[in-house]
Amino acid sequence: MSRSKRKNTITVAFYNVENLFDTVNNPLTADNDYTPLGKLKWNAKRYQHKIKKITSVISQMGENESAFPPVILGLVEVENAKVVKDLTRHKNLSKFNYSYVHYDSPDERGIDVALMYNKDFFEVISSDTHSLYLTDDNGEVDYTRDLLVVKGKLNGELLHVLVNHWPSRRDGDKETKKKRIKAAKQVQHVMNDIKAKEGNAKFIIMGDFNDDPTSDSVKNFLVSDDLYNPMKSLLEKGEGTSTYYKEWHLFDQIIFSRDFFDTERSTHTFLKATILQKDWLRFHKGKFKDSPFRTYIGPWYQGGYSDHFPVYLTFGKG
Repeated sequence: MSRSKRKNTITVAFYNVENLFDTVNNPLTADNDYTPLGKLKWNAKRYQHKIKKITSVISQMGENESAFPPVILGLVEVENAKVVKDLTRHKNLSKFNYSYVHYDSPDERGIDVALMYNKDFFEVISSDTHSLYLTDDNGEVDYTRDLLVVKGKLNGELLHVLVNHWPSRRDGDKETKKKRIKAAKQVQHVMNDIKAKEGNAKFIIMGDFNDDPTSDSVKNFLVSDDLYNPMKSLLEKGEGTSTYYKEWHLFDQIIFSRDFFDTERSTHTFLKATILQKDWLRFHKGKFKDSPFRTYIGPWYQGGYSDHFPVYLTFGKG
């Protein structure tokens, strides 16, 4: 793509960065493993190496399509504001004028969601979080990540970005399905509230949904007629972002309002969806061959990036 065309193209991305913890123990969360004396021996050297790895990935997202790294980037599995700030200040990204939105979630492990954005392109108007209230089989509160909602202007165009990290399948897909359906209903409820106040609002919904585009929660409870999920066609081609019990899944998705197909109603026009799955982001041997090159396998340090590939959408600017 020519440089002039790349300047008129932007990318919007999402990345599960796999347990991006600092090295300081937070007595209010279960982060002990990610400390120098914890079982993972998580120290300053390993932390800085991870920051370097993740920022390297971010800097290369969409480099063939756009002259800039993602102008909006959703993140999950970040421990706190400090780790997000460290990403924005690393030399790999420091020249791109990134800022961020972050709130502490009630998740027991202390992992949160966040939004990074390039201030040259995106102006934040307001932000808020919405807690998802779940209970376990004993009726006790099951704490999970909040839904982050950021209202802003992308090159002057008003939109709402919703960053999600839905409940995991750790206790089984069928056993936890109802939790993700409840998360989907929450997103729809939040969007309906916004539409009631603003009318024809535009949305970009991103996250690690712990479900595929074809799963009940996403297909039937989240993606309504006015939304489009470009990740579905990628899944149909056999592409994925993470492996779960040796099966490829596309849990990491970016969904958007269909208005982004309409050149008369939108400043930005959707062009394509991409999974960044370069060879250097993969394991090259062993039983994890071809899967994402992660930081740890169990307690064993690997020094990789994440157990998820990032995804991004490309938009043309009219």
